[in-house]
Amino acid sequence: MASSRQPIGVFDSGIGGLTVVKALIEDLPSESIVYFGDTARVPYGTKSKDTIVKFSLENVEFLLRFGVKCIVIACNTSSSWALPTLRKYFKVPIVGVIRPGAQAAVRQTKTGRIGVIGTRATIRSRAYEAAVHRIDPSMKVFSESCPLFVPLVEEGWLNGSVCKAAAERYLEPLKRQRIDTLILGCTHYPLLAPTILHVLGPRVALVDSARQTALEVRGLLMGTDTLRERNARPSYRFFVTDEPEQFAGLSRRFLERRAMAVEQVNGHP
Repeated sequence: MASSRQPIGVFDSGIGGLTVVKALIEDLPSESIVYFGDTARVPYGTKSKDTIVKFSLENVEFLLRFGVKCIVIACNTSSSWALPTLRKYFKVPIVGVIRPGAQAAVRQTKTGRIGVIGTRATIRSRAYEAAVHRIDPSMKVFSESCPLFVPLVEEGWLNGSVCKAAAERYLEPLKRQRIDTLILGCTHYPLLAPTILHVLGPRVALVDSARQTALEVRGLLMGTDTLRERNARPSYRFFVTDEPEQFAGLSRRFLERRAMAVEQVNGHP
């Protein structure tokens, strides 16, 4: 039986999942977290389904070493392709970022015209379309891959002419479809929200899957009676497979707090 004192496990292909960690810290400030970023093998968004599933299985096995009470896939690409397999192989509760984002978008839209942006692999999977249509088959969903957004975020180019030009190029097809809600289908993308809104205009609502995923984790922990007491002091551990110093520096941008100590895993998990 899981205990409330056990940490939450979170994994991502790299650093983008820290937007989910930030949401978890804000919504569940007493919970301890173990984060794993597979920085040696990032990005997952350009890889095949079989490779994404293989890496995701290894990531869960690594997190299970820390006795985690649940696992959050803070990666849209892994959530798109690997979630059913992970739930088949492991007993620990596993939460992806796709369904929470889809649910929020369906609640938010007024016209039933929803846009999705993500990596090539996420968009190719059509996971968001499937999730939205399971909730409401009448919804119209329009998707665009935005492969340059991740490197722009990691370079810190969150605004300016280069970022704006990329956003205009990627988002123009969605503007033509007259969407009123846009799912940010990659954990890096919330950092580009001001630029995205500038291009799309104020009438389009943005859905941050990270925020919605944190709410789903809260519900899961309450349902399994493993929510930690409010006054508990949390601990945070961060592991990566490459470039711990770079990760530590970028973590300040994502978490909006001082850099955390980052430990490197030698070899693959």
